[in-house]
Amino acid sequence: MIEYLVYSVKRGGIVRVLIADDQADVLNALRVLLEQQEMHFVIDEAEDADGLFLKLEKTKPDLLLLDWELSNRDMADVIPRIRELAEDIRIIAMSVDPEAESQAKAAGVDAFVSKGDSSEPLLSAIYTIR
Repeated sequence: MIEYLVYSVKRGGIVRVLIADDQADVLNALRVLLEQQEMHFVIDEAEDADGLFLKLEKTKPDLLLLDWELSNRDMADVIPRIRELAEDIRIIAMSVDPEAESQAKAAGVDAFVSKGDSSEPLLSAIYTIR
């Protein structure tokens, strides 16, 4: 999977991305950010955990941009289900809560970015995720 992402980035290939966030403005901003990149992203969206699970089963994305506070569910409990539905997926958790980073990493996400940061840390995580 990592090799696929790296290969896709280097070759200008397609990466399927699922953005899961319950805030429409965040979904919109992330979509616009990804559409502005040279790399080709196929983007899908989920506004709650139920939609997230449906989209994971249906689309099998390569990358998940996950709002750590999505639908007021404990995402630490959701990560194993995500990995079950999309075994090779890479997960970047996002939050405004600084304490969420340690929780997200302990739950097994591949990267964490603060929603309060500029777009650079997110883009860096997308292009360098391991």
